[in-house]
Amino acid sequence: MRRQPQSRGPAVKGRAQPGLSLFMTTVEGFGFSREWEIMPGMTAELPQDNETGQTILVVDDMSDNLILISLSLQDLGYRVVTATNGADALNVAKLARPDLILMDIAMPQQDGLAATRRIREEAELQTVPVVALTAFDTDGFRQAAFDAGFNGYLTKPIDFDRLRNLITKLLARDKGNTTRL
Repeated sequence: MRRQPQSRGPAVKGRAQPGLSLFMTTVEGFGFSREWEIMPGMTAELPQDNETGQTILVVDDMSDNLILISLSLQDLGYRVVTATNGADALNVAKLARPDLILMDIAMPQQDGLAATRRIREEAELQTVPVVALTAFDTDGFRQAAFDAGFNGYLTKPIDFDRLRNLITKLLARDKGNTTRL
């Protein structure tokens, strides 16, 4: 007789909500009643809206990276749009007109270097800062990125404090200033 596998915990379900947030989750199996209590010291008020009004395009072919970076940026108040390769990045950038682009270098179809060169050819995107987020930590890749038109270069795993500081510096600069940091 075959045994049915037993659940080892709650089921977590997620679904995409384009335009609202990256994803929403529901947790089943914890036995919460409809009348729940808030932990001591917490309130039922919604969090304050810390929307910056600025949009960041995140380009990476790894969905885990897209989710992690997007959620972190949304927590900081940025609107986030995403693309999974360089060719899509150019199309999304033309439509969304982001204030900043975070771009992986190694991606299918079109890599981040080629995509950034194409972005720099578009008049309306020439002054948008582009930051490389990559696993390549060599002087050769760093120089190739700056030669292609990147304004910043950070290696993975991502140091989110450094990323936040770089984004803040790049967004605070004069739009016409595309020198690298």
